[in-house]
Amino acid sequence: MRILIVTGASGGHIFPAIALTEALKKSGQEVLLVLPQKNRKDDLAVAPEQIKYIPTAVLSLHFNKKNITNFYFFLRGFWESLRIVIQFKPDVAVGFGSLNTLALIFWAWLFRIKTIIHEQNVICGRANKLLAKLVDRVAVSFSQTSESLGIAPEKIVLTGNPLRKDLFRLKKKEALDFFKLEEGKQVVLITGGSQGSHRLNTVCLEALPAYPDKENLQVIHICGTGDFSGFSAAYSSAGLTYKLFDFLPQMQYAYSVADLIICRAGATTIAELQKFRIPAILIPYPFAYAHQLANAQVLEIAKTAWVIQDQELTAEKLRMKFSELFKDAQKLESMRRAYEQFQEQDATQLLAKEVCTLV
Repeated sequence: MRILIVTGASGGHIFPAIALTEALKKSGQEVLLVLPQKNRKDDLAVAPEQIKYIPTAVLSLHFNKKNITNFYFFLRGFWESLRIVIQFKPDVAVGFGSLNTLALIFWAWLFRIKTIIHEQNVICGRANKLLAKLVDRVAVSFSQTSESLGIAPEKIVLTGNPLRKDLFRLKKKEALDFFKLEEGKQVVLITGGSQGSHRLNTVCLEALPAYPDKENLQVIHICGTGDFSGFSAAYSSAGLTYKLFDFLPQMQYAYSVADLIICRAGATTIAELQKFRIPAILIPYPFAYAHQLANAQVLEIAKTAWVIQDQELTAEKLRMKFSELFKDAQKLESMRRAYEQFQEQDATQLLAKEVCTLV
């Protein structure tokens, strides 16, 4: 079959799309991945001839020069999407959300090509909510998403969120050796997602040096490119055992070694925490229609994570929560065991099966 996959620009959209692309190619399907033009410079594990790029733009209701320019790029992307659909002649078109996917999925629907979208978050995004009424199937990562879609239940399938194939649990000793860390000391992992989070980085760096038992603490901090140089100097004088990265491709090592994680609550991050069963302190990104708060509450209700809302986040509050957990090994173990209530499933294979059975 010929399968066309279109996705938005963020890692939360791209990583599941690439995971599905790899699975479909492995099963012998012909796949074309369509990305926004801004991702052309990204280092993606997909052959260049299997990717197309389209101009994209975010439109607003304001009449100004920037919005006129954006409308021009939106129209270019709209017609470029049509050209791709006509030339590739897909059997199925798959959308992974964001406004960038609207045009291509619309053209596929208009030409009566089978269509399916995947929603990563608990709260459905605007583009997917609009497309849900047109497409043949809607795949969701959380069962809670179904309640807000307003479509026939038989169109909805719970697949989970596809993850990269290299994300698998390693033995802790192997992961410790990778980072050159010591056995017997606790490890906290800090990450703000694929783009990093300056606010999360700053509060963590204020909180951790005051932790009373920091000689038994080891920190892995993935801070993003913007904060790396400044934080490297700050950590040097913080009296902590640390490993600082601007970006870490081998996240399986970090997840396999972490006793606790402090992070945002993007859909991909939540799926990864479920896979690796890591006790978490979640600080959801407060914007983007509170998608991350709804994601985080799934783990909070399950008692696998504590949630601190961004507007309530202070170094003192984070340090208190952090200290309370790290002083209670039984609590951490209880949080790990609480992940057992989530059904383990191969989201990538489930979604690939749904795509293939549409035709």
